Amino acid sequence: MASFKPTKIQVYPKLGEKVTQDTLYWKNYKAPVQIKEFGAVTNIDFSPVAPHNFAVTAFTRIHIYGPFSQEPVKTFTRFKDTAYCGRFRSDGQLLVAGCEDSVVRLFDVSGKVALRMFKGHTKAVHVTDFTSDRYQILTGADDYTCRLWDIPNATELNTYKEHTDYIRCGVTSKLNRDLFFTGSYDHTVKVFDARTDKSVMTMDHGQPVESLLLYPSEGLLVSAGGRYVKVWDLLKGGQPLVSLKNHHKTVTCLCLSSNGQRLLSASLDRHVKVYNTTNYKVVHNFDYAASILSLALAPDDESIVVGMTNSILSIKHRKSPEESKEISSKQRRRPTYRVFVKGKNYFPKQDDYLVSKPVKEYLAKYDKELKKFNVSKALDTALQTWIRVRKPEVTVAVIKELDRRGTLKNALAGRDEQGLSRLLNFFISNVVDTRFAPVLVPAAETLVDIYRSVIGQSPVVDRQLLRLQELLEKEIDYQQELLEVLGMLDTMFASSLPRKEVPCTGISRANGLAQGDASTSRPQLQAT
Repeated sequence: MASFKPTKIQVYPKLGEKVTQDTLYWKNYKAPVQIKEFGAVTNIDFSPVAPHNFAVTAFTRIHIYGPFSQEPVKTFTRFKDTAYCGRFRSDGQLLVAGCEDSVVRLFDVSGKVALRMFKGHTKAVHVTDFTSDRYQILTGADDYTCRLWDIPNATELNTYKEHTDYIRCGVTSKLNRDLFFTGSYDHTVKVFDARTDKSVMTMDHGQPVESLLLYPSEGLLVSAGGRYVKVWDLLKGGQPLVSLKNHHKTVTCLCLSSNGQRLLSASLDRHVKVYNTTNYKVVHNFDYAASILSLALAPDDESIVVGMTNSILSIKHRKSPEESKEISSKQRRRPTYRVFVKGKNYFPKQDDYLVSKPVKEYLAKYDKELKKFNVSKALDTALQTWIRVRKPEVTVAVIKELDRRGTLKNALAGRDEQGLSRLLNFFISNVVDTRFAPVLVPAAETLVDIYRSVIGQSPVVDRQLLRLQELLEKEIDYQQELLEVLGMLDTMFASSLPRKEVPCTGISRANGLAQGDASTSRPQLQAT
């Protein structure tokens, strides 16, 4: 007697993401460490000097964390209201921050009390940064002005009043102490030179500007605002180089990888996008639990720090090579008993007699029912929730097997309202799937033929049948529209191809006849 052959489940191609070097690189981070702050995390800044601590600005405090610490190593709380934009100086010894009370405070990282307090703005100061010579500070505020301050004398050097709305982002040049850039809610990005009294360049972003980023070469400037990330060529007078629209909500912050070849943008849509700076294509994507307000990368991309609106600070550390090896070794299968006894490299000798151990096959529940010829129970088993939702190919394979046996009609018949509703739900979810349509469309026709007489007796079944009808009609309309588009494309491609004449020797172009035949084919006129 032949043994029972289990149902063959067809393997369909998986439409997963393509694994690239960027995928492997950006996925090589540990599970995130999450720290609860006192308010929304509006700014994160890494110290340029080792051990590369980072300052987190949240509510009325600025916390300084170590590279691997989960508790702040330093806290600045001398703010009367919400603090903004805590940034390190290039030597890592000083920290500057703005505040809602319009006062700019300068701190010594090793102390607690503010070394300087710069007063002159009339509204909240959201932008602070040090110039490259370390002796001046740039600030931008909601009073539409940006100002330069002298640190040793604690005096204001210059005030620029060109913006017509809040100034919410700014950055200074690291190569030239006199150049700085500001972005405003008036949709403009302006380039200022401290040696002049007005801006030297203006670019229109088209949306309220939330963040600015300067490339290390300082030939390119990146601005973020609205759903757009735009790159400007400063060497060509601020010409737009590329405009990216990959986020669904406002882009709030920008960041550059350590080698300068990857650009990161974070948004209120809870995503961080990684772009290739060569072609500006998205090469990776990070998902977070809440809207993102701030983003920073540690030197050598050792960690990714993200601040969110729900006051959570998320820190992802890069895995060490040893940890990556441990994880890969854990995923390997454990050695069998034969390996422990005989050794890893053991092979049978020439005179050895190999006794093969029979492999016991375990049948699935639907196969057990098929073996007993319980076709209805086999279909019920394949229609269980976790199978039909997560593995619809299994249910389709069982329907196909029942059809091959000629027992599909018996399996579909004799169902109550609940069983018929479950079956119709499965058809509605998968009948238009191109992988399953060849099997499910004939099965749906058989189902309608069986239960045609009971239509109108159950409102639940009637609604599902109407949904199935609408779905199929919509799919037919889609197919017809696609065929029309395909015909249009064929016509366009055919008309765009160059026409080539095929030369035929000895044939006249006038009538396609050979020259010798042309004379004989013409009727001869004879004089009468």
